[in-house]
Parts: sequence; C-alpha cells; structure tokens
Amino acid sequence: MTDNSLNLHFDDFIPPSAEWLDRQMAFRKLYFKPVYSGFENINPDRPSLFVGNHAIYGMVDSPLVFNGIYQNTGIFVRTLGDHFHYKIPVWGKALIKFGSVPGTPENCEKLMKVGQHVMVFPGGGREVAKRSGEEHKLFWKQRTGFAKMAMKYGYDIIPFGSVGCDDAFKIIYDANQFSESWLGKKLLKNKKFNDLSRNGDMFMPISRGIGLTSIPKPEKFHIGFGKPISTEDYIDQYENKDAQWEVREKVADSINTLIADLKIEKAADTDKGWLRKQLTR
Repeated sequence: MTDNSLNLHFDDFIPPSAEWLDRQMAFRKLYFKPVYSGFENINPDRPSLFVGNHAIYGMVDSPLVFNGIYQNTGIFVRTLGDHFHYKIPVWGKALIKFGSVPGTPENCEKLMKVGQHVMVFPGGGREVAKRSGEEHKLFWKQRTGFAKMAMKYGYDIIPFGSVGCDDAFKIIYDANQFSESWLGKKLLKNKKFNDLSRNGDMFMPISRGIGLTSIPKPEKFHIGFGKPISTEDYIDQYENKDAQWEVREKVADSINTLIADLKIEKAADTDKGWLRKQLTR
C-alpha cells in the first residue's frame, strides 16, 4: 500500500474536536492518572517538532501524551508512525483518522511545508520492543533524520519524556532470549522472517502486568515537556551530518534529563490511593 492511496490529508486535515478526543481518553486517563508538566514550554503559534521516548508497546502512553498537548494547548499534533501500522486493516485507517502518517522524510516535509506541528519517536520499533532492563531508555541507533527536517524548516524541537508505562509491565521473555533460542536462531536464518522482524528487533516482549495477566498495572504516568531547542542557527547546515548529530544529541540529552527528573517526581508521588498501591507493588 502506497502513501498516495492512504488519503493522508497533509494540508486539509480536519482534526476531531478536543472534547470528543478527551471522551475517548476517559478510561485511560482514569486508569493511569497522567501527571503533566512543562506546557509553558509549548508555543501554539510556532509550529514545532515534538520528540520523545517510546515506552514499551508504544500505544499505551503515547495517546495520553498526544491528548495532553491537545487539551492544554489546543495543538493537534500530526504523528509520524512506523509503516507496518498502516498495513493493518481497521487499525491503519484509525491512525490516519487521528492525523497520523507513515514516518518518511517526504511525509514529514509535507507536514512542515504547511506549518503543522509534528511528533516523532526516533526509537521507533526497537524502542517499543523493550528488552528486560531497558526501561525508559532511548534506542535511536544512527538516526538523525528528525534533526535534519527540523533544521531545514527552522522548527523548534520540543523534547518530552514519559515515565510510568515501562513500570506497568514486567518482561518475562524478550527478543534477546528469542534470538538465543533454538527456534529464534532457525527463524532468523530465513531472509523473509529476518527482514520482517528487522533482524529480530521487532520481536515484541512477552510481559505480565496485574498478577499473571498482561493487563498493565495502573501506574501513574508522569509526562513532561522541556524547553524548546532552536534550530534556526542550523538552517544552512541541514545537510551537514555533524550538525545533524549535534542537534540530535542536544535533544537526546534533554529527553534523558527529563526522564531522570520524572522518575524522581514519580517516586516521590505518594498520592496513589489504596487500590493503586496494592496493584502496583
């Protein structure tokens, strides 16, 4: 399926109302009780590129990040997603309805040309497919594309961090164990399987949440937005790989600092209630 067949609406997208979206998030908000900070760092009148960390499974906390921005700033952010999402019947169309587009430089450029606010998770599928011990860590490999796009169009980059989702699950079997198993070694020798799983990176962990179930524990999510990182001084250097890397590292450092501060904030948050305390022990 090509992007042209998806009706992505780069410049004529009509977002759902903030009230409607908030109603869709009602149970998720009640269950995870998101705590937000840093909205003062977001300027609704200046299109920005939001860059943050992906938590385990990807779609547990990110809707609350997205909804928090919309409810508190009025910004409806256009998200860049992994291509495999849009190949799934119903699910792909649902993402498009919410303004998401396949994550390619071309699509990012189309959104920036018309002044849309954009959100990207440079860690992609690898960051979603957590291994044991990888909670709240970034896995960006050698990616600098988001920095290049922001530099080219003079976009501010708004770093954000999300803490809590990775604590809602306990990984019991991950991609490392799979790759080292007899079955994993055999399957990864098959080129088709290897390509599909991206050399095993896309093997989703098997985890448990409440008790022996896969229902996530109702951990409080703490989500914070950092100060904007300007790229105006880099506009003429957007093709320069060293400059791209410099911007990328500024963003990664900011996100890691946010994550560290949010972990401290979460640990100090005693407002849990009896049931939450029992289920998140």
